[in-house]
Amino acid sequence: MFSLGSSNRYHLYRKPCDMRKSFSGLSGLVRNKLHREPTCGDVFVFLNRNRTHIKLLHWERGG
Repeated sequence: MFSLGSSNRYHLYRKPCDMRKSFSGLSGLVRNKLHREPTCGDVFVFLNRNRTHIKLLHWERGG
């Protein structure tokens, strides 16, 4: 498990996200919409339309 702290950079995807998306789908949003690289070590935050569910995408070396 990874820990969240002030040393991480956070990026919020502002549009509602389909919570059925997997790692691949979320990585595609990061590359194509946020113009970032998902393997950079930053934390990417996704919310559903009602803002009741959250998904975080974070890459760490070694799994």
